[in-house]
Amino acid sequence: MHTERIPPHPDVAALTLQRLLEALVDPVRRSIVEQLYDASADVACGGFDLPVGKSTATHHFRVLREAGLIRQYYEGTSRMNTLRRREIDTAFPGLLESVVAADRADRAAAR
Repeated sequence: MHTERIPPHPDVAALTLQRLLEALVDPVRRSIVEQLYDASADVACGGFDLPVGKSTATHHFRVLREAGLIRQYYEGTSRMNTLRRREIDTAFPGLLESVVAADRADRAAAR
């Protein structure tokens, strides 16, 4: 793994609830988090079902990474994404589970 290609990620101690919630306010970013929450393995940027173009998706991934919600790394030429679930759950117990459950409930109610 080439560490010079790995973008910077905030330390868990630097994560704030404000920053996490600001990142999660956007439905596209919540969709990314939910897809990673459900994934059995890390997901390449191109492997997400998103209603936006590539450059806009790149912006959303950057916001999530800079907020500390996801970790990105390269596997060959693919930028892989993983949810920092264990770290987030330790710092903010129940946050991710609550956000995913609330988003699913909102979608179900809208049907």
